[in-house]
Amino acid sequence: MARKRVIYTLFYADGGFMLSRNFRLQRAGDVRWLLKNYHFETVASCIDELLIVDVSRKGYDREAFLAAVGSVVEGCFIPVALGGGIKDFETAALFVESGADKIVVNSLFDSDPAVVRRIADVYGSQCVIGGIDLRRTAAGTVEVLGQQGSVVLDSTPAERVQLMLDSGAGELLVQSVDRDGTGFGLDLDLTTVVGAPLAAPLILCGGCGKGSHMLEALVRPEVDAVATANLFNFIGDGLLKARSELTAGGLDLACWNSADVKALRNSMVAA
Repeated sequence: MARKRVIYTLFYADGGFMLSRNFRLQRAGDVRWLLKNYHFETVASCIDELLIVDVSRKGYDREAFLAAVGSVVEGCFIPVALGGGIKDFETAALFVESGADKIVVNSLFDSDPAVVRRIADVYGSQCVIGGIDLRRTAAGTVEVLGQQGSVVLDSTPAERVQLMLDSGAGELLVQSVDRDGTGFGLDLDLTTVVGAPLAAPLILCGGCGKGSHMLEALVRPEVDAVATANLFNFIGDGLLKARSELTAGGLDLACWNSADVKALRNSMVAA
């Protein structure tokens, strides 16, 4: 059985990093602010993957985005996934060739699923994460959103998941728009809504505010990973405490030693 994973998410837009609540964005600071206040070599020892998504809504500056990504991930020896506005094979290739281990795709499944299949054929399905954004309605149903939550798509969550799997996605990122940025806890019932267990690893996202939220999701056999963008992880040793809580709860997580990671980075710089 594959080990469970903790994924940290950063949102980038228009030259800075953002906080997101129910997909409404608030600027936190630029890359200099991020690097001054938070030490990613230490953060990286508490997570298994880093996801950075360009959520710009006024057009994409790929050069600036990738420069910011390069600054953030320097010295971080963990897999990195990149996403945001991937509308063609060329953008996916640019992200991969710039160092991304995985890419997150959403609207491309609507505009040209054949391109998603091409990406999976060239780089492997393990490289493609299908992002699905879900929101509960007043009637109690769950709708699928697209275009950064601005449109309702004409498909059920289970249909959307199947489209992604059929098109080559090797992993699924299920995001609760209602819980996004609230810290109130993950919407665990969404695993049933999308038809879990699935034929690909399932990442649950939206609402994770503390270690116990991660634990109650990851103990479920149908959940392979949790993703969080909540800044509680950056306050003191929040991520370290959360990971300790997960291992104390019996989860089989990879063991990272921050001192060893730092020593490796220093030896590479010296060389």
